[in-house]
Amino acid sequence: MWGRFSDRVGRRPTLLIALGASAIAYLIFGFADSLLLLFISRLVQGAGGGTVGVIQAYVADSTAPKDRARALGWLSATTNLGVALGPVLGSFAITLGNRDLFPGPATLKMGHAAPGIIAAALCVLNMAFAARYLTESRELHEPHEPNEVRRTSRQAIWRVISHSSEPSSRLIWIYAISIGAFQGSFSVLALFLNVRFEVTEQTIGYFFMYVGSISVFTRVLLLGRMVDWLGEAKLSRLGLVLLAAGVLGMPLSGNLLMLAITVALIPLGTAFTFPCVTALLSRVTAPRERGLYMGMQQTYGGVARIIAPLFFGWSFDVLGVSSPYFFSSAFILATLLLGFGLDQYTKSETVVKPPEVAVPSAEQKA
Repeated sequence: MWGRFSDRVGRRPTLLIALGASAIAYLIFGFADSLLLLFISRLVQGAGGGTVGVIQAYVADSTAPKDRARALGWLSATTNLGVALGPVLGSFAITLGNRDLFPGPATLKMGHAAPGIIAAALCVLNMAFAARYLTESRELHEPHEPNEVRRTSRQAIWRVISHSSEPSSRLIWIYAISIGAFQGSFSVLALFLNVRFEVTEQTIGYFFMYVGSISVFTRVLLLGRMVDWLGEAKLSRLGLVLLAAGVLGMPLSGNLLMLAITVALIPLGTAFTFPCVTALLSRVTAPRERGLYMGMQQTYGGVARIIAPLFFGWSFDVLGVSSPYFFSSAFILATLLLGFGLDQYTKSETVVKPPEVAVPSAEQKA
């Protein structure tokens, strides 16, 4: 919904609305005194702030086709950095919540609401920054392409299923299947690491710090050079192979050193795969529908992230602690078949259109 909305009214107002919804959601979270209110805060967050596709479309609008994978990689790097810093800010907020904010006999404490209040304040700060410095990234009155058909959101969602051979549909399936398989298998990661390597809640943070550090390094310093060397299509296939190998290597590792080596392939794989797939999707869709298709990619990815943890959790319980990673690797490798033939779209911004019927000229008729 937000992708189509941004195509019609612009990326900037859509992102401002999303930041406002996030601020409200975090306030509900901060002052929640029941599980129901916590669920409501997440519903507000998801419904109002589900604008990853809009942000990606903004980046695609603002960069040349050859630079999009690099720019989207930087976007992912900042996201990972935020994920790494977030828990630290959360711990600081809890400490601040127990302090008296006013000197003197009167007391004012944020208490358990402090993390939500500070998160909401960061969203408001972002809104002010965006309102002041963020310019609209696209022309809202672009001329229509000849014979251009603008689909509704429902039509576009169904077309991914009914026309799975189209480049845009194949790229969305690659993204959804691979990210669902990858993140779904990580839903049982804490249990797996505890059973196989005796990792506990006190030490699992080092695992994520290790993976996150490699991910940020790869996206910032390595991704752009690799795109220039191989191109988005080839690099995305290499990324899928590395990701599958890293996931498969986890249950095959016999000690922590082997685990560290194989796990290092996972952030390399994700860094090479997902920014390149998204950059290719921006090339094969019309600029007027870029927000719709970027949002649709996140929609299919979101559905995969709902289904996959249920399957991998069942697999962990019934088939064994290593089975989720064998399945995940197989699913990721299977998406390689969808990626072949996409190299032609890395040379220039190409919008794929249905074939046109040639009309003979008067001389040909004669």
